Amino acid sequence: MTTVAGPAAATAEANALPRTKQKSKTKSRQRNAGIRTGISAIIIVLWCLLPFYWMVVTSFRDVGYTFDTTPWFTHFTWDNYATAFSTKLGNHLGQALLNSLFIGACVTIIALLVGTFAAYALARLEFKFKGIVLGLILGASMFPGVALITPLFQLFTNIGWMGTYQALIIPSISFVLPLTVYTLTSFFREMPWDLEEAARIDGCTQAQAFRKIILPLAAPAVFTTAILAFISSWNEYLISSQLSSDATQPVTVAIASFAGSQPHQEPYTAVMAAGTIVTVPLVILVLIFQRRIVAGLTAGGVKG
Repeated sequence: MTTVAGPAAATAEANALPRTKQKSKTKSRQRNAGIRTGISAIIIVLWCLLPFYWMVVTSFRDVGYTFDTTPWFTHFTWDNYATAFSTKLGNHLGQALLNSLFIGACVTIIALLVGTFAAYALARLEFKFKGIVLGLILGASMFPGVALITPLFQLFTNIGWMGTYQALIIPSISFVLPLTVYTLTSFFREMPWDLEEAARIDGCTQAQAFRKIILPLAAPAVFTTAILAFISSWNEYLISSQLSSDATQPVTVAIASFAGSQPHQEPYTAVMAAGTIVTVPLVILVLIFQRRIVAGLTAGGVKG
């Protein structure tokens, strides 16, 4: 027995065709968008990593082949790393690494202690001139560092601080603190304050609620801010080049004053070796705390 499709079946089949085409177009657009995103990510990664790759390649290359343009490892040698640590040539890279670690740790700790409380107050408390305070913090972060070198030099000379650690730590704090305050303020603003109010109802003081409830929830943002502050202090050169001495100079200043194994020779390969060594602590730091960094950067993006 033959079954003849009625008008209703024909209509349903006709309506199904545009839906199928629409779904196919949507999948095609999503696939194309994914391809574009992947290509963009590859370009960005290559743009950022190729200079670092070339630095590593040059750091392992013999001095006689410094300007060789071969894009892979050739004329391999460890002598450049020995030159970077050679105190006989006046390259005090080991001491400079310890100085940078000490300065960066002090700057990060102090900036976090002050910045966390300041950010909490700016995000949670209502007081007069709060907008002006935020504007002053923003203005401090935008102030050019080169304009501070002369007055800082004069000030620290008058009080006998030239070439000391405090002469390097205090200016770095002034540059790192605005970044710390702004990053943590934006995070604290998006936190669910119902948790703090519930803790206050349960008998906690405001300080106890901050220490037991808010601060643990803010750990990802605090870790992220700490790493950003440390990197900023680690890479600082302008002020350190004028206010440091041979005993307190950080790695950025030490590398700039490198001497080669031959007189009147620019030690490009040794500088590349030192740059590779200086980059390693930052890479290790980011790899160790990468999950917290991602959590801190994405936290506060969704209000909940």
